[in-house]
This record gives sequence, C-alpha cells and structure tokens, in this order.
Amino acid sequence: MEPMSSSNPNSRSAGAAEVEGFENSVNEISAKVNTLEKRVNEVEQYYLRKVSQQPTTSKDREKHFNTIKKQQQDAARREAAAAKRMRDLLNKFTAVFKQITQHKWSWPFMTPVDVQKLGLHDYHQVIEKPMDLGTVQRKMEAGGYKSVREIYADVRLTFKNAIKYNDEEDDVHLMAQTLLEKIEEKWQQLLPKVIEEEKRQADEEAQARVDIKQAEEVAYASMAWDLSSELFEIDVYLKDLRKVVVQKCRKMSFDDKRRLGTALTQLSPEDLSKALDIVAQDNPDFQATAQEVDLDIDTQSDYTLWRLKVFVKDALKLKAQAAAQIPEAMGGKKVITNKRNREPSDAVAKPAIKRTKKISAM
Repeated sequence: MEPMSSSNPNSRSAGAAEVEGFENSVNEISAKVNTLEKRVNEVEQYYLRKVSQQPTTSKDREKHFNTIKKQQQDAARREAAAAKRMRDLLNKFTAVFKQITQHKWSWPFMTPVDVQKLGLHDYHQVIEKPMDLGTVQRKMEAGGYKSVREIYADVRLTFKNAIKYNDEEDDVHLMAQTLLEKIEEKWQQLLPKVIEEEKRQADEEAQARVDIKQAEEVAYASMAWDLSSELFEIDVYLKDLRKVVVQKCRKMSFDDKRRLGTALTQLSPEDLSKALDIVAQDNPDFQATAQEVDLDIDTQSDYTLWRLKVFVKDALKLKAQAAAQIPEAMGGKKVITNKRNREPSDAVAKPAIKRTKKISAM
C-alpha cells in the first residue's frame, strides 16, 4: 500500500480504513497466537513436572531421547527373551501333556462328554464348566493359551469334573483320580520355573509400562517445545508485519492525535490499562503499571499510535453497545443518573484520567 497524500481527505480516509482493516486482522491473529502460547505453556509446565530429567537444551533433549530409545530397545529384547522362555516352558509342559494323553486310561477324557447319548440329564447342573483333553490340545495348537498355568488349569479341570460327577466306585472316577495325581506330580516339578517366569514377566511388564509412559511424556513435551518455538517465530513475524503496515500508511496528523488523546480519556479503567500496555510493548521504558503515568502522544511512534487508534475505537464501540443494552434490560425506560454530562475539552495537553493517569498530545 502506497503512502497516502494529505491533500486528498477522501484518500486519507480510505487509507486509514484500509490500515485499520489490516490492524484488525493482524490483531485477531495475534490474539489467537497468544491463546495458543498460553496453552502450550501449560502443556510444557505439565510435562516439565512429569519428566524426571528435564532436558533444557538441544543436547539434553537429544541425550534424553537416546535414553528413551535405548529403553525401548531393551524392552524389545526383554520381550523376545521372555517369549523364548515361555516357549521352553510350553515345550516342557507339552511333553507332560503328551504323556497324559497317551496313558491307557486317558481315552474317556479325550472328547467332550456326550450328555444325551449317555443319558446324563443332570450333568450340566453338577458341572459348571465342562472340559476335555481334546479341547485342550486343539486350543494349544491354535495358540489360544497365554501361559502354561492356563493349560494346566484346564487339564486339571477335566479330571476334577470326572471325579466330581462320578461315584468313587466308578471306573471313570478312579481313572480320573490316577491321571490327576500324575499331572499334579509333573506340575509340582515344573512349578518353580513357572513361578520364576511369572514374577520376571510381571516385573518386566511393570518396567515396560513405565518406559512407555515416559516415552509418551517426552514425545508430547517435545511437541510442545517445538510448537512453542514456532509460535514465537509467528509472533515475531506478526509484529514485523504490523510495523510494515504502519510504515506504509500516512503519518498521524495533529487532529488525529488530539482526537486519540480525547478518546483515551473516555476509556474505562480496565481498557485504559490495556491501552497503556500497548504503549509499553513498543517502549520498554514506559511504566504502564506505575501509580502515576504521563503519556505524551507526540512522542509515540506511528506504529503505537495506529495500534492505539484501532484499540480505542473497538473499546469505545463495545462500551457504547453495553450502555445501549441497559435501557433495554430495564423495560425500555430511560435511566437518569446524577452524573452531569461533560464535553471533552479541545485542549488535551494533560486531561485528568482516573487513577492519576495523564495523557499529553502536545
């Protein structure tokens, strides 16, 4: 946008409107960026509290990620070793299971009990969970068991069901009792290794959960740090863009400054503080939060003045809208207050502002 000529009022007005439009768009984006920055800061603080070793530099972060990577590799190796040990246990128990199924008395237990054929009408009332060795074998071959203990439990259940349902003098009862004793004898020999493996797996699974959680926390923290850096770069870009826009527009005239000074006196205390914060952003020496503030309009940069102009215009517009809603909320009745109307003075050298804020346009 080319600088506007002061000889054409209409051109100046159009130029100012265009600049204000740019400023509104830039300020909206800046507000969104500020909101995102706050959210990122919250995420960063959360993960900084969570991660035990806080990586503060790129080298620290790289070292931390290498540690996590090594932990993940170690976890993979532990899983592979655990799988091998489990296969060894399964092979040992499979050999025991094969001895049981090849026993001369195993045949009644190789298939599910045919309740209807045998006329066992009360079988399902007595036996809650039927089981047989054939079903166990098929499930083993299909990889349906997670541990050796599960296989042993089903084999034991097969014989316990037979013992429970059949009388002591029945042959099936005796056969089941004999095979149960054999499987429990073999199981007692294998049990110490099973217990050792189960404890080892429990410890490794607990460590794996810790490693996974830590890896996730570091990953999310890294995302937050990277996002924070990107947002900072965007914020700098937007500030530079605002300055470019202001530089391309006309200088603010004396009348514009006078009207801006008058408009500042009409702001609410809260909006006035925000306006002073805008001045402080471009002037680090300006004490916006001091008990007494002396603001000289003429010494401010065009960048600050145009930002103030856009902010004041929006603030007074919202203030007018809020004031217009009061009569409507009271049934359309006119509200009369004891405050007398005060016309803004043309001499705005240093008009009085609430909370001892002072503004000077000369």
